[in-house]
Amino acid sequence: MNPVVELNLAMILFIPWFSILAVLFWMFPRQPRGGARKAFDIASLLLATGVATAGMQWSVHNAEPGYGHMWQQILATMMAYGGFLMVMTIAVMLRWAWLQQAAAVPRQE
Repeated sequence: MNPVVELNLAMILFIPWFSILAVLFWMFPRQPRGGARKAFDIASLLLATGVATAGMQWSVHNAEPGYGHMWQQILATMMAYGGFLMVMTIAVMLRWAWLQQAAAVPRQE
């Protein structure tokens, strides 16, 4: 197998699932959608992808080699998935609290 593909196999295999989660995160809730919300969503998605990639790279390089290459890929998959979901869960909770706070503040016109 190509070494670059082998090193990034977990991310390659998770691209469809991460894409579905990213689209759902981006689309819902539909309103309000201002510049700050878009910036927060983009930063959250980039951070989630970065954490997933870093976790995958770390696990491939630090997995116990005595168990073979399969263990490296299993650990890389678990770390990438866990890292992505951790960041996205925190982002959803922060965004929910932020939007609730913004909705509670009365607008002055």
